[in-house]
Amino acid sequence: MTAKERRAADTRSERILAMLARYEPVPGVYDEMIDARGEPREHWKPILASLADIGPRELDKRFAGAERYLRDTGVFYRVYDDPQNSERAWPLAHIPLVIAPDEWASLTAGLTERAELLDAVLKDLLGPGDLVRDGLLPAATFAGSPDFLRPMVGIEPRGGSHLLYYAVDVGRGPDGRWWVLGDRAQAPSGAGYALQNRLAMARALPEIYRSQPVERLAGFFQALRSHFSSLAAATDSRVAVLTPGPLNETYFEHAFLARYLGFVLAEGADLTVRDDTLYVRTVSGLKKLEMVWRRLDADFADPLELNPRSQLGVAGLVHAIRSGKVTLANALGSGVVEARGLLAFLPSIARAKLGRDLAMPHVATWWCGQPLERGAVIADLDSFVVAPAFSPTIPGILDEGAVLASSLSPERRLALAEEMRLRGSDFVAQEVVKLSTMPVWRDGYLEPRPFILRLFLAKVGDSWTVMPGGFCRVGDRIDARAVTMQRDGRSADVCVLADGPVEETTLLPSLDRLELRRATSSLPSRAADNLFWLARYMERGEATLRVLRALGEQVGSGESMTTDTVRRIVDLLGVWEALPEEPVVADPTAIAAAAFHGRTSGGVLSLAQSALHAASVIRDRFSPDAWRTITDMVALAEGGPKADGGIFERVEAGLRLSAVFSGLTQENMNQLIGWRFLKLGKRIERALATCRCVRQFADPKAGTASLDLLLSLADSQITYRRRYVMVAARPPVLDLVMLDPNNPRSVAFQIDRIAAHLKELPDHMSDGRLNVAEKLIARTRVDLQTADAHTLDVRQISAVEQALLAISNEISERYFTHRDGARTVGFMAGEVLG
Repeated sequence: MTAKERRAADTRSERILAMLARYEPVPGVYDEMIDARGEPREHWKPILASLADIGPRELDKRFAGAERYLRDTGVFYRVYDDPQNSERAWPLAHIPLVIAPDEWASLTAGLTERAELLDAVLKDLLGPGDLVRDGLLPAATFAGSPDFLRPMVGIEPRGGSHLLYYAVDVGRGPDGRWWVLGDRAQAPSGAGYALQNRLAMARALPEIYRSQPVERLAGFFQALRSHFSSLAAATDSRVAVLTPGPLNETYFEHAFLARYLGFVLAEGADLTVRDDTLYVRTVSGLKKLEMVWRRLDADFADPLELNPRSQLGVAGLVHAIRSGKVTLANALGSGVVEARGLLAFLPSIARAKLGRDLAMPHVATWWCGQPLERGAVIADLDSFVVAPAFSPTIPGILDEGAVLASSLSPERRLALAEEMRLRGSDFVAQEVVKLSTMPVWRDGYLEPRPFILRLFLAKVGDSWTVMPGGFCRVGDRIDARAVTMQRDGRSADVCVLADGPVEETTLLPSLDRLELRRATSSLPSRAADNLFWLARYMERGEATLRVLRALGEQVGSGESMTTDTVRRIVDLLGVWEALPEEPVVADPTAIAAAAFHGRTSGGVLSLAQSALHAASVIRDRFSPDAWRTITDMVALAEGGPKADGGIFERVEAGLRLSAVFSGLTQENMNQLIGWRFLKLGKRIERALATCRCVRQFADPKAGTASLDLLLSLADSQITYRRRYVMVAARPPVLDLVMLDPNNPRSVAFQIDRIAAHLKELPDHMSDGRLNVAEKLIARTRVDLQTADAHTLDVRQISAVEQALLAISNEISERYFTHRDGARTVGFMAGEVLG
């Protein structure tokens, strides 16, 4: 080593020591990075060296960039007990957990063995029941679980396996051994977030991910996609991700994985069972489904045979499964193996079925449904964690789930002991777990924090594949006994190191096997519905913003609030339900603030929130830029009257965001069927708004000022001045705004575009015959082409509006067949839309 290299090494060592200045491993707890001698473990040394080379200031910048990437990508989660159920930014821990190759090999072997055993247990519990008959498992340990679904007993899943996708939470004990803390078989979450953690951290620390042999995650998802697709045997069948919907706490992951893997994201309302076969509703008709990746709790999957109160499932799904027409991952009823009561008997089951102890044990558990075990637990209650045996909580007793008995007050401890005597089968006792620690980055230093690691397995063929990484939840507090994203903590990437170079993997097909495509699969009806209404809400919001801008311009030019033009503006805002029913102070700023920030159905805030909701349902089809534009609009409208800038400056900012959204959908969105529905919504809404503005500002009694205002609202002032060197007059204004097919803001232009889009929809008949919507638009088109601007009256304009509403209804009836009931009251004309 040269002198220069020695100096560089000394400098690096000093930087590492500086970063570790606050790092004090917890006594009696295993630390992932520092060994018992106080030295960094061998596989952590290159990581620490890279961090030291980058330096604290640059690390802070990079970590901020990683968080910005997650925010801009729209990564979020929700919290169960949040009364507003609001989206929360993804909490990223900036230092990855690093796992050595030999440790990963033992983890993989132990988890594969466990997955095979649990699949066998499921097959027995939902089948012959040999475990109960042989005395290996009391029936009460699973029959009391809400996840034990009696209608599923005796149903052999298509393919033979109940478990196709399995997750397990593990932690490391003080002796360095990994222990299973809990099984996840119902609808395991976290793999999509783990992939996002990897993407964010690979951007922040490319030196580590390029220089170290970090196993790639894409291979796991590639194998999962390939196997799931193979289970969709029919040539016209797709794989669907069944989600509870956008209000679910992990909906982002559902949408992200569907898009990443090329699966259909579906809600229960998108699906239907006909003749024992499962179909997805699309704008092209029903399309067969043979494989469903279920992210919905099993009890809600079928209101006919399971939970009758469920509005999330698919009526008849159990019958389709019973008929062998569809495969679910995981099979309905799989969640029963998550019951903690089962853990007490799993070791004896393993010895009986496998002939050996499990390679990876789980935390010691005692089921309190047995008198001897219950008595021993109550006698030494302070030494245990007490948890529900079957469900996450026991209302009124264990409202927050598992609890350390010694942390309870004497009164609560006595009450808990009494409940355990009365209903012991509902409780388990577990040993107190001391979680190992890993480093986190805080204020320029590394500090230890406890963590739980969730690992994922997929059954591919007859064997299990383990994702070489995981979902790591890191506690915010050093004394945390358990870590959960629903309470506190952050999430870290998991770097599994290989023994040698890691081969690049990708979900993209190789070039020699690549099939060129210029179209995607059929568009689900729900997606088309929400694209249509997203455009309507955004266009409706833009129309309201234009009227508010006109109000500011009128008053700013010295017009009184009592003039005819200003009165017409305020009246229009009232008709559009942008203003509250109670009188608004006769002040333009107050009126604009009420319409912009108020909670009225036609206000900018409500419209932006409605657009956001529609977009959230089709999040898998939205680019980050388009999504961010809508969220920015909501944030702008939620700012309130005291937000930065005057109200009319915020109106201008809103109009700029509307223009950005319009540009993104026009230039960045593939112009296929989904784009057609988006544009249909936009054109119908713009035509309705223009008709309403014409009736409001261009009636026979309207003055020049009102006609000028109409030209401004229709963005047609420059064109008018170039054509007519004169003040605004009613016939030429009506011709330009209503009848001119070359004016992109005119009603005639919208009608032409609607007709063009209708011809591209799936039900268009190529033999020249017109469907109902096409007949309506053809009549309206002719009416406008033959209309005379000098004689155009309110009756004719209203007829155009009614035709547009009828077209909207026909589109809804023909293509959005999954929706029950009417949509919402449309403020543009006081009609019921949809």
